[in-house]
Amino acid sequence: MKEKIKDERGRWFVLASVCLAAAAMPLTFTGPAVALPAISRSLGADPMALNWVTNAFMLTFGSSLMAAGALADRFGRKRVFLGGLLAFLLFSGGLAFAGDIVWFDALRALQGVGAAAAFSGGMASLAQEFEGNERLRAFSLVGASFGVGLAFGPTASGLMVEAFGWPAIFALVVVFAALSLVLGAIFLHETRDPDAAGLDWKGAASFTAALTALTFGILQAPESGWSNPLVVAMFAASGVFSLAFWRIERSVARPMLDLTLFRYPRFVGVQLLAAAPAYGFVVLLILLPVRFIGVEGMSAVDGGRMMIAMSAPLLVVPIAAGLLTRWFTPAAICGAGLLLSAVGLFWLSRFPAGSDPVGLLAPLLLIGLGISLPWGLMDGLAVSVVPKERAGMATGIFSTTRVAGEGVALAIVTAVLSALTASNLDASVGGDAAAMAQRIVTGNLAEASLLSPDLPQAALLKAYGDAFGGLLLILTAITVLTAIVVFLFVGRGGEAVEYREADAGPTALEAAPLGEAGMTRSNL
Repeated sequence: MKEKIKDERGRWFVLASVCLAAAAMPLTFTGPAVALPAISRSLGADPMALNWVTNAFMLTFGSSLMAAGALADRFGRKRVFLGGLLAFLLFSGGLAFAGDIVWFDALRALQGVGAAAAFSGGMASLAQEFEGNERLRAFSLVGASFGVGLAFGPTASGLMVEAFGWPAIFALVVVFAALSLVLGAIFLHETRDPDAAGLDWKGAASFTAALTALTFGILQAPESGWSNPLVVAMFAASGVFSLAFWRIERSVARPMLDLTLFRYPRFVGVQLLAAAPAYGFVVLLILLPVRFIGVEGMSAVDGGRMMIAMSAPLLVVPIAAGLLTRWFTPAAICGAGLLLSAVGLFWLSRFPAGSDPVGLLAPLLLIGLGISLPWGLMDGLAVSVVPKERAGMATGIFSTTRVAGEGVALAIVTAVLSALTASNLDASVGGDAAAMAQRIVTGNLAEASLLSPDLPQAALLKAYGDAFGGLLLILTAITVLTAIVVFLFVGRGGEAVEYREADAGPTALEAAPLGEAGMTRSNL
């Protein structure tokens, strides 16, 4: 009896460990966005290097998840979780002491690798520790922890930037990671998949190379031009590596990514759903703090507070969305949420740069409410479509779609915003338009003004504001189209039903629509 109570307590300490890691992840994602203008002033970086502050982390995080999931299944979930968490902790601490932007970006990339290992190992471990409804509650608590970090991360980062400077934004990350590491080392049990094969190194390398080349090409294009030989070469290389990845995954006995899953329409629909928040929500977590702080001149604290309106709904709405599956199909809930978010994006586009901040709160809140509905339904399907022993792979597939989509979406959206801003400036400044646009988009309005001293800052602000409004209209259209596609694909299969572990397996994609499992939103 005492042993049973001890094991019960240990499981909840394991959950606490993963929840602390979950809270640390969004802090390292949103914190640098709030601090980007201060980082730019301190390290004196050019726009291209500043773009990699966020993209380096997202690129390595997204491209490493599937490999980390496979390693967790093969070598042990606890080992991969603790190893990734230790690397994440060390590189997060090192960022505070980076002396130049090159080292900063390199550490961000390494930080992303550690985060991927910690995420995959931690979430796969939870799947082994908990069963049935307890597993659903555990995953919901992890999702809520992520929501807390995302909701209050910008404000906490802003306070630390104002009080102690930008290096302080990593202090809270280190504290959470250290506590998570201690709890995980003491209470986590080692588990692995006895049937796991070796890591698909060729697949992992080709996937990473394809994603890196694509991201680099997109980020370089606004500065060098879309027809620049380097940009064209990067896009061509991305295509070649993508083809190589496809051929490798079709030929290996146990691939890192099982491409046969894409034969199932509901699986495809869920992948689109996982990518949907990228361009309707996540990119705004990066672009809006830059706009508020770097362009409109808000303090870091005020800029961080503005983001609460958009991210606070993640604290409660995802769990409510899981409960709503008792009465509505997941497709209806997700489609309605995306349409609600699209309304918020359109509403926000009506406010030019420099508008009264109070007026922005309602559309920001609407965007957050809308995106929180599908946010609460996505990762539950990852638990139900594969056997329990393949939990690492399941986590890797769904999270890779989401995180890789976020990284690519951020690169594309940043490039589009820069191109639109340069187009608005072209008539006034001519050949300097692209360079000025790049600096404005990365929050360095003062440096952009130096390139054309005779042009008033009001003109720069208007060019950027009009471009931002145009970008929001594009994102609105994409979100509406995604809502339609997700409704048609995820809606296949009839009424919502309660998740049964016996349904787990690839064929459950068509047979069992997402039900109570929708409450399990981890989404790190």
